[in-house]
Amino acid sequence: MKLHLVPARTGLQWVKLGVKTFFRQPLAMAGLFFMFMATVSVLSLIPLLGTVISLLLVPAATLGLMAATREAVQGRFPMPTTLVSGLRGKPAHTRNMLILGAMYAGGLLLVLGVATLFAGDAPPLDPNAGEVSAEMVRASLANQGLLAGMVVYLPVLMAFWHAPALVHWHGVSPGKSLFFSFMACWGNKGAMLFYTLGWVGVFMLVGVLMALLGAVLGGTEALNIVLYPAVLFMASMFHTSIYFTFVDSFELTEPPTTPITTGEEA
Repeated sequence: MKLHLVPARTGLQWVKLGVKTFFRQPLAMAGLFFMFMATVSVLSLIPLLGTVISLLLVPAATLGLMAATREAVQGRFPMPTTLVSGLRGKPAHTRNMLILGAMYAGGLLLVLGVATLFAGDAPPLDPNAGEVSAEMVRASLANQGLLAGMVVYLPVLMAFWHAPALVHWHGVSPGKSLFFSFMACWGNKGAMLFYTLGWVGVFMLVGVLMALLGAVLGGTEALNIVLYPAVLFMASMFHTSIYFTFVDSFELTEPPTTPITTGEEA
């Protein structure tokens, strides 16, 4: 598996391509993401088992959204079945995708365990406490458990970032896919940093626009009407952009369908 090293500025290009591709098929991309979230919500009604199943399906759903992005790039309308394309390939690929899901669940349990271990007696944030004050935010940021969990979660995120696509499109084993994904993210850490900062900027800009819109429309009640669709669209845009981080980081077995900006080959 050959890795591609790209300039740091490519990270911003990934953000632009994600937004641009989303608006090619906005209803389809948002609808597929909503289908996944709705499935997770329904599964969450099943005590314990529902959460486990949801975590098992995350890599497959990530691959499905990437496949939908590829369909949109090629000018086709992503059908609902695209969301489960990660489970509809060869039996070996489906098995490996489920194994990857089990490894993802284990990784998150590890993160949770570390966060709990370092949290000590720090009280967690109460979601029913009403308005979140500045003191509550500072206390949360000072929570050693939260910081420890974030430190452990970062390499887990890097390992699973490209893994679903490697398993499904390249036939890589789950273990090797985690290694190659981590190395690709590390090798392109500059681009990944710009990618992250780009999305932080987009979300902050949308947040400001939403606040202004709420003020114009008449306050909190009016803002709540448009808040959920806006969050859904933003999350869908973000997941649309993941595909471009993958095609720029690896040598594809088929011709790329978008202009790829590659740098030095590793």
